[in-house]
Amino acid sequence: MKRKLMFLMTFLFIGIGLMTAQTSRVTGLVTSEEDGQPVVGASILVNGTTLGTITDIDGNHHTS
Repeated sequence: MKRKLMFLMTFLFIGIGLMTAQTSRVTGLVTSEEDGQPVVGASILVNGTTLGTITDIDGNHHTS
């Protein structure tokens, strides 16, 4: 019985970890190195995925 409970708990914790990892949110501000102004329309990609977005008029991006 203890072995089954430990097996179940292990998969429960792994499942929670996977769900949490997939709901991370990335936010930030893209600015020009030259003058520090926001960059409008810059492409943002998350490494190793096909997730991406572009910056808005204020240089902000939000990727979930």
